Amino acid sequence: MPDAAPYNPSAIIGSDLPRIDGPLKTTGAAQYAADFHFPGLVHAVAVSSTVASATIRSIDTSAAEKMPGVVLVLHHGNIKNGKAGPLYRMAPGGHGGRTSEARPPLEDQTVRYWGQYVALVVAETLEQAQTAASAVEVEYEANPVNVATELNDEQSDELPLHTESKRGDVEAAFASAPVKVDETYVTPAETHNPMEMHATVAVWDGKGFTLYETSQGVVNAQHVMAETLGMPRENVQVITRFLGSGFGGKLFPWPHSALAAAAARQLDRPVKLSVNRKQMFMNVGHRPRTQQHMKLAATPDGKLVSLHHDYRNHTNLGDDIRENCGEATPFLYSTPNLLVTSALVRRNVGTPTPMRGPGAVPGLYALESAMDELAIKLKMDPVEFRLKNDTLTDESQNKPFSSRHYKECLQLGAEKFGWADRTPEIGSMRKEGRKEGDDDIILGWGMAGASWGAFRGPCQTSVALLNDGTARVSCGTQDVGTGTYTIFAQIVSDRTGIAVHKIRVVIGDSALPPGPTSGGSTATATVLPAIADATDNAIKVAIATAISTTGSPFHGKTTDSLAFSEGRVHIKTQAASTGMPYEQILKMADVQAANGEGNSGAINSDPKARGFSTHSFGAQFVEVEWDPGIARLRVSRVVSVIDGGRIINHKTAANQILGAVVMGVGMGMLEETIYDHRNGLPINCNFADYMVATHADSPQIDVHFLNYPDPILGEYGARGIGEIGLAGVAPAMTAAVYHATGIRVRELPIRIEDLLASTVSV
Repeated sequence: MPDAAPYNPSAIIGSDLPRIDGPLKTTGAAQYAADFHFPGLVHAVAVSSTVASATIRSIDTSAAEKMPGVVLVLHHGNIKNGKAGPLYRMAPGGHGGRTSEARPPLEDQTVRYWGQYVALVVAETLEQAQTAASAVEVEYEANPVNVATELNDEQSDELPLHTESKRGDVEAAFASAPVKVDETYVTPAETHNPMEMHATVAVWDGKGFTLYETSQGVVNAQHVMAETLGMPRENVQVITRFLGSGFGGKLFPWPHSALAAAAARQLDRPVKLSVNRKQMFMNVGHRPRTQQHMKLAATPDGKLVSLHHDYRNHTNLGDDIRENCGEATPFLYSTPNLLVTSALVRRNVGTPTPMRGPGAVPGLYALESAMDELAIKLKMDPVEFRLKNDTLTDESQNKPFSSRHYKECLQLGAEKFGWADRTPEIGSMRKEGRKEGDDDIILGWGMAGASWGAFRGPCQTSVALLNDGTARVSCGTQDVGTGTYTIFAQIVSDRTGIAVHKIRVVIGDSALPPGPTSGGSTATATVLPAIADATDNAIKVAIATAISTTGSPFHGKTTDSLAFSEGRVHIKTQAASTGMPYEQILKMADVQAANGEGNSGAINSDPKARGFSTHSFGAQFVEVEWDPGIARLRVSRVVSVIDGGRIINHKTAANQILGAVVMGVGMGMLEETIYDHRNGLPINCNFADYMVATHADSPQIDVHFLNYPDPILGEYGARGIGEIGLAGVAPAMTAAVYHATGIRVRELPIRIEDLLASTVSV
């Protein structure tokens, strides 16, 4: 299939349209999960274990139950006795939903990680519940704890070595190659830290539940909670009107949701349960620690001949969560010999879960770091080395890419960054002296490639063109802060000509036509075809109404002779201004709305798509400033170039990349969840000790989109971009650090003590 040309933005598609939900958020009118309050609502506080590996001997709740305001205390010994439980596991292949932990809360007496919920206290006020929760006494029989950071465990029948991709003979090619890299790269456990913490408000009406959730997938949450609570799916409604970010941590329901619902069912009262910041480090997922062994080999002229990527990641004791670090390795560069292998190791930690760019982001840190090291050994420019090994074929599947402009990303990024001015010698570049001391600052320049899969799932939407001149579009998806509300309105406006401010977007409710989870950078590509289909079907109804209505200027006309644009029905060969506003036609026909339903299928259900490999690509260029006199390192400048298909809203898209780059600064320099090896406690479980990038850490960021529509992804040719902005940032940073200091950092985050060994001085 021939590639599409770059797309020039219109007044609607590709414009810098402000978010339509912005006024609600800035005025405080937007309601997040914990903002909902109902008559008779009570507050729940979960009791967390103070050991990471143990058997519960006994739980004494007598003191807590006698405290003022306490109305319920649940634990493994009584949750099945009343209406609260039991809480069930998900059946394989059941409703098609995905949960976070396979084990329901309070299922047994086994403690698998520090902070695991062992009881729930419900009281009239939050303060009463907190006080009573602290009075619950739990006696444990402790077991040995394993939170070791080395992931060299021997493989077993339970957790065997897994071959993910293979071609050629990597060992023979590596052994005979003249230029090689053989190194191990490590990324730490990272914890999602959205400003909005997880919360559930559960309302039980005697027959079913309404759950106000912090969810990145209301339909998935409905499926999971129905099975967990033992209810028909139609008796569970999940609502997420707004989300204060999730970064993957809110993709799947966590145990607190089921506990809140169980308590509401027991008490016949609404229950609110909010996870506190400390519990965010234990009970709602994290990016697992990875250890990745890379063996790369090339010819003297820079052609890759062998690539072996072997990785390990930790998981918990009850769930096999693979980080998929080898996702991009098989196809990003051309090489005849490739092997990707992986294995899991168990630790006494909470369940890992996707975190922005799961798999590919830590995987690309290892791959792109090794590529930089190999380029240096070859005495080749890192950009030139990548260009030399570019390919238009996914060699792992022997398929062409639907659209791949990685080469242009590298070239445009180099141009915008000023890469031609780079001198390759370590410590050879200085900051131009604009103020005193600038000449003492050493600059380091580094770059890395980026990739992320391009996906499209099934979706249904409804569009109504109303007789008051407005429109309504609805879907059971959600906006996690990325601009989904706005994109819905843009597509309806693009196809009808109705002004965006006259379009009401209704999402965030599982009772609506089923839509996608907001994860994996799939939501936009998934909803666009369904919105377009629903809008076109609503237009057909409006045109049919114009044809069939007595008194209409189009009465008796044929469908093929009419068009709908600028909010009017008109003769196809005439300007829209000569037609009649559709709302007048509907009123003339005594019709309240022209309704249309729309569907889109998963990309793998499209026969023409099966012949292509679908991915997005990008390049990250990073400048760091190193002041050896005071041992100060700072990321000062980033240029990010993204090949993400057609960009629907430039403003919200750029915001996604800006935020991802700042998150990349945190990944590269700051973030690490540290577990106490003695007891498994995440010891830096707060914002004071767990460092995330702030405004003060943010560099100058220059974002560019190539804007090539991907014809395989649908009519609009858009691919998701939420994750790819983070991919490649950390390895570009460590490459820049090496250029400035001569120190090669292979374990994140970069630490100042690592750089003190630098011999580079001013």
